[in-house]
Amino acid sequence: MKIYSDLHSFKKIKNPIVTTGTFDGVHLGHQKIINRVKEIAKNENGESVLLTFFPHPRMVLFPDDNDLKLICSQEEKIELLEKTGAEHLIIYPFTKEFSRMTAVQYVRNILVNKIGLKKIVVGYNHYFGRNREGSFKDLIQFGHSYNFEVEEIPAIDIEKKDVSSTKIRNAILGGDVKTANLLLGHPYSLRGEVVEGNKNGGKIGFPTANILVKEKYKLIPADGVYAVDVAFNNNSYKGMMNIGVRPTFENSEHTIEVHIFDFEEPIYYQILTIYFKDKIRDEKKFNSAEELKNQLIQDKLIAEKS
Repeated sequence: MKIYSDLHSFKKIKNPIVTTGTFDGVHLGHQKIINRVKEIAKNENGESVLLTFFPHPRMVLFPDDNDLKLICSQEEKIELLEKTGAEHLIIYPFTKEFSRMTAVQYVRNILVNKIGLKKIVVGYNHYFGRNREGSFKDLIQFGHSYNFEVEEIPAIDIEKKDVSSTKIRNAILGGDVKTANLLLGHPYSLRGEVVEGNKNGGKIGFPTANILVKEKYKLIPADGVYAVDVAFNNNSYKGMMNIGVRPTFENSEHTIEVHIFDFEEPIYYQILTIYFKDKIRDEKKFNSAEELKNQLIQDKLIAEKS
């Protein structure tokens, strides 16, 4: 995949087949659209083009809104989009000026004049332009005016749930990572640097790596204990993760920490990627460290089977 940080470096190609969106999570709905773009490009001797935006529009339009939480960091999203096999990824800088562009200006100036699209494929709820004024019907009309085709992909229904980034975010916020993974089509993950903690886990035989996630907007699952896989140095390990305030210990801050099974390498200041598999239980305050240790032994047995 060729990646462009703006449109200035993008050179026009033959028969661009385009889709556009924020692609947060690169979930099954996104994958369906992207696969259709690739299929059309192959059949019509064209090339597949994904157009996305960064920063997320809400970061620009509402900079003081700290409630925005995204499924993917920008780095994670790019990696997931690369795995789709699309040929071109354009990351258009989202600015306040860009947000004021009308629907017709966006289509004419960006899609037609800069990219030269032959066909655009969109999801069932696609809106674009200033104040989301442009709809699928508008795209059809613009297609007639500027000589490109338009195709709409309906929502994917999995177990009677329409796949959407909002539904996935709500599942993660509720700790239901199993449902989130089903709708994503891949395990939910987070990535961060291992930083020093207070080493309480090591004192009871369950040393943990404390994970610092640098992106403030990255969605963190609900507090609790999870079965996870841990990727480090091109290897994968089973483990279990605790998210919360460790109520058994006094004056604990909110942390994200993972115990990696059968692992003893020094990993301070290294980057780990955590893949969530299932929630084992809610976080709980125990009467003693020994009682907590006995529970962690049981948690480990569950996590090893996940």
